[in-house]
Parts: sequence; C-alpha cells; structure tokens
Amino acid sequence: MKSEVVQEFALARPSDLEGWMPVLHALCQALDLARPVVLQKHIAELDRFSHTAFRPGDFMEPVDFDRFEIEIFREKKEHEDSVLRPY
Repeated sequence: MKSEVVQEFALARPSDLEGWMPVLHALCQALDLARPVVLQKHIAELDRFSHTAFRPGDFMEPVDFDRFEIEIFREKKEHEDSVLRPY
C-alpha cells in the first residue's frame, strides 16, 4: 500500500513538538491514520534533514505499512533561480 498526501501549510515551519502536532494531525487525518507517538528524534530529523519516518512501533494502534514518512519541501521563492553562477 502506498498513499501520498501533499499539503501546504501557511504557518511558519515548526521547531518543536507543540508546533508539529497540528501539522501531523492534518496529515494523519487526510490518510485516515491514528497519530504516531512523536519522539524528540523525529523533531530533530525534521529540523535537520526536513524528513523523518515513523515505524509501526511508533503507533499505538496496529498499522498495515512498514513506515510513514514526512518530508518537507521548501517553497521556491520567486527571486531564486536554478542557474548556477561561477565565482
């Protein structure tokens, strides 16, 4: 089973558990999942790598998948371009 949900959030990027809870709730609700137990490890990975993965053991209820991944895609600003400039 592979499902994807992409959601845009107008809020600033959270930096702590309290800030991530509404985002996580919205994502899990869209996928009809119970929320996983969020550890400091997950928050640190989101902050440092813009990505984290939850395993079935991170959920209080049984789940039928190997991992639940969250990845942050930063919005590209209008003034940014993809042209490489030599120094």
